[in-house]
Amino acid sequence: MTTIRLITKITAPIQTVFDLARDIDVHQHTVAETKEKAIAGRTSGTIELGETVTFRGKHLGFYLKHQSKITEMEAPNYFVDEMEKGHFKSFRHEHSFATKNGTTVMIDHLQYEMPYGVVGRAVDKLVLKKYLT
Repeated sequence: MTTIRLITKITAPIQTVFDLARDIDVHQHTVAETKEKAIAGRTSGTIELGETVTFRGKHLGFYLKHQSKITEMEAPNYFVDEMEKGHFKSFRHEHSFATKNGTTVMIDHLQYEMPYGVVGRAVDKLVLKKYLT
């Protein structure tokens, strides 16, 4: 299992950051270089607890689909999306939000596991972890 943890400080109210992190349109705009597009489930607006979204995008030279579901949510402090269908063995992305000294701190905690045994682990170590980070 691979873990990635990112901390981002944002000068905006926690509710605004929480909502923007769940906004499908904002996500598509921020990953335009991958031509990522929401094609099923919630395809625009703010995704909510229990909803799914399927994205299709070009990653590492391949067009891939990834379906996630919002499985946990505690507004405006926390939400989790987990892969339902895709190319990982497992994929869980926790998003946490807190206010510190007037700034919103967003913590992304991503855990995933690659399929294909030793070959998958090698691809992860050599390419994928850096690409996702």
